[in-house]
Amino acid sequence: MGLEVDLWHPSSIFHVSKGAVTDVHIPKNGSQVLLAFLQEANIQYKILIEDLQKTLEKASSLRTQRNRRYLSGYNYEVYHSLEEIQNWMHHLNKTHSGLIHVFSIGKSYEGRSLFVLKLGRRSRTYKRAVWIDCGIHAREWIGPAFCQWFVKEALLTYRSDPIMRKMLNHLYFYIMPVFNVDGYHFSWTSDRFWRKTRSRNSRFRCRGVDANRNWKVKWCDEGASMHPCDDTYCGPFPESEPEVKAVATFLRKHRKHIRAYLSFHAYAQMLLYPYSYKYATIPNFSCVESAAYKAVNALRSVYGVQYRYGPASSTLYVSSGSSMDWAYKNGIPYTFAFELRDTGHFGFLLPEMLIKPTCTETMLAVKNITIHLLKECP
Repeated sequence: MGLEVDLWHPSSIFHVSKGAVTDVHIPKNGSQVLLAFLQEANIQYKILIEDLQKTLEKASSLRTQRNRRYLSGYNYEVYHSLEEIQNWMHHLNKTHSGLIHVFSIGKSYEGRSLFVLKLGRRSRTYKRAVWIDCGIHAREWIGPAFCQWFVKEALLTYRSDPIMRKMLNHLYFYIMPVFNVDGYHFSWTSDRFWRKTRSRNSRFRCRGVDANRNWKVKWCDEGASMHPCDDTYCGPFPESEPEVKAVATFLRKHRKHIRAYLSFHAYAQMLLYPYSYKYATIPNFSCVESAAYKAVNALRSVYGVQYRYGPASSTLYVSSGSSMDWAYKNGIPYTFAFELRDTGHFGFLLPEMLIKPTCTETMLAVKNITIHLLKECP
């Protein structure tokens, strides 16, 4: 059976094993072949999205209609293009200069600025910080939507919510709403299911590197591919991607005061912590584990959505060269990766009507982790 499929979950063929659930996106002419094969091999299957093209077209026609409707205020319950997100950042930089400062940490492969938003009450005294990034993988649109939601909530509730006030008074948050700017832009203009960066490789026609396999921690080992055409391609060398290099350089420079690193992905409904590249227990396991446990409980309290939590290697799968492991190895004691909604029903095409509930529950988890770190962890 020679049928090429786009693997949605897990992200790499290495993790497809007997008894495990796999989500695949198949070309329109391939469904007959695949279904016949599955029936013959007696493999159970379920069709989650009948017609992906139709679903895509429906979503994009909704987007063109609504763009005219929301010119006055910014709508946080829809997905935004890169241009809109960057304009939004600059707008906040002008209108909320007391709490927000936007700056660039470098340029992407295609020359776009890599903007980071520093959020928190300015203070003369030393303050610890939390790093948050979204959209390291282009097609995971709910990530950038959450990063924007977080900023909105901070600005809206700073005065009324004592927990938020405490967070912004005691900490700085460095927020990068779109890590993989080139890939994200490409997922809007050309291929909705693009995952990697957009860099070119001299020897292969395939473009892009998995920005979450390009970090200098057990680089290109298990769970990463050496082939440029694969979705989990680790790149020609660690930090080969300018986006990864820019963030790594920034985190190295500020590692003394950055206490936590949070990265937002989709989809799986999981809260993960190190290690991702090996099955081993981190030294500060008890503090990190109890933070995760409390965060997942807080998240569930809103809509009853269940998240699994644990070390990435045993909860999701082993993968080398990830940003979370790298941050941990480089002296940031609390590093987490969120896999947001859902568990495959909509997959990467999480409808806009689910942005609000997803972000609302995730917000609680993030506040929980942050407060936990301020209070209990050394």
